[in-house]
Amino acid sequence: MFGKKLKLAFVWIKARKLLAVSGLIVLVVGGWFSYQRWRPKSPQELYELSSVSRETIRQTVTASGKVKSQTQIDLKFQTSGLLTWVGVKEGDRVNQWQALASLDKRELEKNLQKYLLDFSKERADFDEDLKITYKDKALTDTISRILQKNQYDLDKAVLDVEIKDIAVKLATLTSPISGIVTRIDVPVAGVNITPAAAVFTVADPEHLLFEAEADETDIGNLEMGQPAEVILDAFPDDPIALTVTRIDFNSTTDSSGATIYQVEFALEPNERLRLGLNGEVTITAAKKDDVLVVPFSSVDSDNQVKVIRNGQLETVTVETGIASDDKIEVVSGLNEGEPVVL
Repeated sequence: MFGKKLKLAFVWIKARKLLAVSGLIVLVVGGWFSYQRWRPKSPQELYELSSVSRETIRQTVTASGKVKSQTQIDLKFQTSGLLTWVGVKEGDRVNQWQALASLDKRELEKNLQKYLLDFSKERADFDEDLKITYKDKALTDTISRILQKNQYDLDKAVLDVEIKDIAVKLATLTSPISGIVTRIDVPVAGVNITPAAAVFTVADPEHLLFEAEADETDIGNLEMGQPAEVILDAFPDDPIALTVTRIDFNSTTDSSGATIYQVEFALEPNERLRLGLNGEVTITAAKKDDVLVVPFSSVDSDNQVKVIRNGQLETVTVETGIASDDKIEVVSGLNEGEPVVL
């Protein structure tokens, strides 16, 4: 009886081969997927893993900045007046003590002449009084006081002349350094100016520096003499090696109100460099060779790492050291080659 039924089943399957094969495939695939879903998973299958490796790690600080001159001065007239002469334009090279511009000196020169005449009169009066009083060698106290007063008047007249002579000289603006004129607020003569509205800026192009703005959270990692590398926007394929030469003691704020510190790096003379070139500097705050490191994302805020040991997942507390952008040093708690969970 059973054999007859089995024979009939084979006849049915034979007559319906395609349907039977399809059903068998569905049964096998469904069983495989069910097994994969419900079977116990290993940690390697459950988590994204990395491994403890031995490498060189660098802790860096990045900051943005621009090229500036080590010596840059803003020159202004001390008084208001009519600007009668401008002898330079932006981009011109000037020598030390070269005249840049001048105010109208006519009134100043007339005042100087007036005080020179007053001085001449005081001098003549002083000499005359001295001749008269010295005819009698026995000077009284009254005569002595008169002579002393005449000396005061003469000294005052000398000072008046010197002050007016200084005013005439200050009406001509000169540069105390050699350099390039980078700014002229009023480039055309014939207008009345005030000191604040007529600034002439001269910068020394032979001694340049890169000035960067470091965030206050990074300033504790910076020290004088640390190596750095700057990439200027104008020359992205030519990094320049630098060294930290100055760190501001006093903080400032940037345009967004964040607290920053100015950090300077001396630049070697380079004819391609221009004032105002923007760039980003990377400072090496610390570096260690041949140390154990793990991805930064494998260490939580409590310095704990999930590591696979003997096929089991363990949570280990580690001691960490310096950190780069994506990795962190492990001082103790892990061994080289161990898989850790990201």
